[in-house]
Amino acid sequence: MPSPTPSDVPTFEALRVLAVEVAREAGALLAARSAGRGGVVGTKSTLTDLVTEADRASEALIGERLALLRPGDGLIGEEGAARAGTSGVRWIVDPLDGTVNYVYGIPGSGVSVGVEVSGERAAGAVHDISRGETFSAALGGGAWLDNSRIQVTTAADLSTSLIGTGFAYATEVRAAQGRAVGALLPRVRDIRRAGAASLDLCWVACGRLDGYYERGLQLWDLAAGDVIVREAGGMVGAIDGGPPVPGSVIAAGAALFEPLRALVREAEAGASASPAG
Repeated sequence: MPSPTPSDVPTFEALRVLAVEVAREAGALLAARSAGRGGVVGTKSTLTDLVTEADRASEALIGERLALLRPGDGLIGEEGAARAGTSGVRWIVDPLDGTVNYVYGIPGSGVSVGVEVSGERAAGAVHDISRGETFSAALGGGAWLDNSRIQVTTAADLSTSLIGTGFAYATEVRAAQGRAVGALLPRVRDIRRAGAASLDLCWVACGRLDGYYERGLQLWDLAAGDVIVREAGGMVGAIDGGPPVPGSVIAAGAALFEPLRALVREAEAGASASPAG
């Protein structure tokens, strides 16, 4: 791949602004049409992992918009969009995170648009379709909820912390995750499972959750939220240590991050050792 020229690579802030624009545009499309159960056109990993016409329409809109405005950039999307780029910039798109919520008419679905520069997550936006809120961040520029700066909580005590999580679609994995949550629940204030990982990360960033963890995520689930949490003063990593990776993500403020990671690993170890019942 040719090396990008200076004119090919915009500032991180410019990427944030564009991510906000396309996420909101796709969000408006999704808000204007209600998928309903009749909008389901297929499934992916399991029979409960839904794909709708709305997912595909949103991804097509984002892909077309970015191709017009940034034709040299790469792109990867959950519903199969893939384009190699020459600019060193790659867009990572979840066109409808929380599809099951969307199909059932439950608030809690969003559009996630992350962007990498030379392989580093540099900016992103997550638009909440139901609430009309847009979270965004660019490296070095802080994190935002619409036009207001946001920050993670300073929670340090697990017993009074509100923790978010999510569950995989595969039944055997869900069973183990349920046992782990059962072990974790008495040790924290409470658990929330909202159904959209990108929004869970943003809720950590703005203080609606003190922490969040989940296994089984994909790159597009976390590409934008990772930057948003870190720019809000939080920490994001893998449950087993190291940086966040698809399949293993934990996020919290600095004081809570390591205690939460240790607790999650303890709960998961206990769940693995327990009989399925």
